[in-house]
This record gives sequence, structure tokens and C-alpha cells, in this order.
Amino acid sequence: MLKLKEDLPHDHGNGEQLKNLQTQLDNEDKFNNVADLFQHLGSTTRLRIFWLLCHCEECVINIAAMMNMSSPAIAHHLKPLRESGLIISRREGKEVYYRAADTPQSNLLHIMIEQVMEITCPD
Repeated sequence: MLKLKEDLPHDHGNGEQLKNLQTQLDNEDKFNNVADLFQHLGSTTRLRIFWLLCHCEECVINIAAMMNMSSPAIAHHLKPLRESGLIISRREGKEVYYRAADTPQSNLLHIMIEQVMEITCPD
């Protein structure tokens, strides 16, 4: 942990700024949370499912049909998205519907995907 600017091998005159940064760097749990989130997104399939669910609420069977995959495969991809808080679900009878969570993280990811892909939301 950085205590004084003299603790660094080189003094570039930004010791106070580095102390503040070091405080954040020392909080590995927060960085682990972000890394876990990105790990959940480390799949093209999950990104595609997430993007779809930003635009509609849908059941596993319909998501599977749209993605040309099996329902169990889709369920496998939905679990980490749900655990990360990026999507939420609701049950209606025997059917479970999924959609993107209305959180700053989900909204930011949605915007980022569309900016990187240079697409806009469908009407």
C-alpha cells in the first residue's frame, strides 16, 4: 500500500493523486466484481442474448428459436447474465420471461454494444 509519495521509485510530483488511486487499487473486491461481470459477458452468445433482451421481454423457447439454439443451451447462457444482475426474470404460470434489468450497468452496456457495433435500437 502506498503511504507516501516517497514510497515510489520515482517522484513525478503527483504523489497525492497516486495516493488516491492507490486507495482504489487496494480495493480488489470491487475490481473482482467488474472482472466477474466481464467474464459473464465473454461470450458472443451472451452478448447477443443480452442485446435482444434490451429490446424485448422473451421466454427461453422464443430466445432459443431466434438464436437457432436449444432451450437448455439458452438457459445455460441466461444463468450468468441473471446472476450478474444484467437481466431479470418474471414467472407467469409455467413460463419464465427475461428482460434486461433497468440498471445503470445494463443501460451502459446496451449503449456500449450499440456504439461498438454502430447500430441503433430497432423501433
